[in-house]
Amino acid sequence: MQMELRPLTTGGGYEVATCWYCPDGDAVATLILAPAMGVAQEYYKPLVHWLVEQGLRVITFDYHGLGASRQGPLQQCHVNILDWGRYDCAAVINAAYRHDQSHPLIWLGHNLGGQLPGMTPNSHLLDRIITVAAGSGYWREAPPRLKRRVWMLWYLAAPLATNVVGYFPGKRLNMVGDLPAGVMRQWRRWCLHPNYAVGVEGEPIRAGFAAVRCPITAISFEDDELISPKNVERLHLDYRRAPVTLVHLTRKECGGRVGHWGFFHPRQKFRLWRDVLQSELHPQSRRLAAG
Repeated sequence: MQMELRPLTTGGGYEVATCWYCPDGDAVATLILAPAMGVAQEYYKPLVHWLVEQGLRVITFDYHGLGASRQGPLQQCHVNILDWGRYDCAAVINAAYRHDQSHPLIWLGHNLGGQLPGMTPNSHLLDRIITVAAGSGYWREAPPRLKRRVWMLWYLAAPLATNVVGYFPGKRLNMVGDLPAGVMRQWRRWCLHPNYAVGVEGEPIRAGFAAVRCPITAISFEDDELISPKNVERLHLDYRRAPVTLVHLTRKECGGRVGHWGFFHPRQKFRLWRDVLQSELHPQSRRLAAG
């Protein structure tokens, strides 16, 4: 396996840090792995290594202001979630597509990473989308045990801490992670609305989700402590013109606890990665971008 660091300049005029992992032979497909909110690309390395073993070229990246894409103090990072879609994600998709147009281009998104194709202007270049534990963030449809903590986040911690510090100090609060103020304020507005991002942002985002037409497989888990089945269904209804397959796995089917984070643990190499993910990685043919 070969790994190369590649900074990409986005349409927003800043750089996003990407890592390209390539198999020793020819790649059978390219997969872009989009992180969850507040999670650095390093977290996904065990899965990345397994994907490369399957013959895929894998591209990981950090959203602007997070991980290796953080440039200076977060108080000076003026970005929101829509910027991550139209600039960061778009730049990564363009780079992947320019590099190889003869093999499938797959998007694998964890939580927020599964939402962003609907906010990315060039998502039509994707051949397949796989979402993992991705759903609407509407707080009233969160898992019951989470609702009190979510209420505290949206009505107390998020507005107060962000206004005082100039960004959301999630690491100190043990909530999500450190986030730019614009990201946290926008995310809060979405999570307080029954229709999440589409309900707040209106027709432009509704049209963005409708523009996604490639097959989507949504993998979710019975024991996810952060995302409920209702959240998952709500999000994927927004992809109304894409063929969506919901794969909701019980704890028994998974052979034990998975939750929101366990899918990416190395122990899944011989269970979920092999039994659930592998069949999704080899689309039959390259769909024409203009199709």
